[in-house]
Amino acid sequence: MDLFALTWSALRSAVAALPDSAFAEPSGCRGWLVRDLVAHLVIDAQDVLITLATPAETAPTDDALSYWRPTPEPPDGQDPHDALTVRLAAAYEDPGLLRDHLEDLGAAAERAARLAHPDLPVTTRGMTLTVRDYLGAYVLEWTLHHLDLVAHLPAGLRAEAPEPPAEGLAAARDLVERRLRVRLPAAWADADALRVATGRRAATAAERAELDALGVRGRMLPLSFG
Repeated sequence: MDLFALTWSALRSAVAALPDSAFAEPSGCRGWLVRDLVAHLVIDAQDVLITLATPAETAPTDDALSYWRPTPEPPDGQDPHDALTVRLAAAYEDPGLLRDHLEDLGAAAERAARLAHPDLPVTTRGMTLTVRDYLGAYVLEWTLHHLDLVAHLPAGLRAEAPEPPAEGLAAARDLVERRLRVRLPAAWADADALRVATGRRAATAAERAELDALGVRGRMLPLSFG
């Protein structure tokens, strides 16, 4: 639960630190600019608030691991929901408005998370999870999107945004490895392991050789939720 607040606060701080010009740069999510990614975070914050206010009447059916589903291909921005996010982002026009809306909703989502009972079952995306597992799943969401936020920024702009916290990177990597049932090379940096394992970048020739030596490359699929 503490990692949820840590990673979410770090991500919002990174968005707040970016100058307006950064919002027109590409993000690490295929087909999305930085502004589109930030609009998606606004929707995520709304989802957190809705879910925490939607207690379930049944026992949990899923946990932080099963919330994430391996898929053959990572999203490419062409899904109707993704396209709606792009239109929403464009409607803001002024990056400052988008930045402020994220902080308003994001701060409320963080407060709601801190107040929620960790063992309360809640419902989202056709699943029932405890609050603890739901927020644990979002540690991966926030960490990946923090990496997406800065993935393609020019060096000068990237220096403005804080990196994801080390604790969040380590926890997100552990969740991904357990979900995919692989252990990636220990020498890999957590950020590199997450980007490769979730299809955000292709493995280099050297990395592919390491994966083949471990016998895991064929078992790796990008992760999606829902």
